[in-house]
Amino acid sequence: LLAWQQVESLVKAAVTDGTHVAPMTKKTAAAPDGKVPVLMARNLVFRFRDRGRTILDECNLRIQEGDRVLLEGPSGGGKSTLAALLAGLRTPQSGLVLLKSLDRQTIGTDAWRRRVVVVPQFHENYIFTETFAFNLLMGRRWPPLPEDLELAEAICRELGLGNLLDRMPAKLEQPVGASGWQLSHGEASRLYIARALLQDADLVILDETFGTLDPENLQRAMQCVLNRAPTLMVIAHP
Repeated sequence: LLAWQQVESLVKAAVTDGTHVAPMTKKTAAAPDGKVPVLMARNLVFRFRDRGRTILDECNLRIQEGDRVLLEGPSGGGKSTLAALLAGLRTPQSGLVLLKSLDRQTIGTDAWRRRVVVVPQFHENYIFTETFAFNLLMGRRWPPLPEDLELAEAICRELGLGNLLDRMPAKLEQPVGASGWQLSHGEASRLYIARALLQDADLVILDETFGTLDPENLQRAMQCVLNRAPTLMVIAHP
């Protein structure tokens, strides 16, 4: 469906099941213009303290600005754990993650999480009992400026949520969540994508985000993400 640009392989990641990124091509093996990578992970080791099993063992990753990375592997292989490490949601036992040559301690945890955004798997994400606009823009700024609302609507329509906006009486100001307008799984998934894109992050990570979408909406969502995300990692089953 899409031709993905691959970057440097994950070395010895998910040692028990062969989770992998396709081998890098000569085109993406290095940065010929000398630019600093958007993100670099070096020798990451992670294990859950209560389980003992090593999830990631000496994992290495280099992502340049504009890269589109597809990370494939079976369930339980450490893909989501890697995403959490890259986004600063977990801390490795050893190893280093750099964002434009700076570590998390230098940048600050909050600033890091604004610049590396992960959209978790559907069952780990949330719609808050607030307005549709709040759920979209909570990672950008609140209260929003008029241009924030215009951008939010534009991205929603690119993702195929135009019909939803047109149906909701209050449009972006429509209350949603447990006591508000009820969204389908596909609509909620696209809201999560829009929320990430509106954060203006350096790197967007989508963790099995497209599974609830039909083929037509999947194509629209992928095209929007490819157009909008400056640098992208998509996690999927093979």
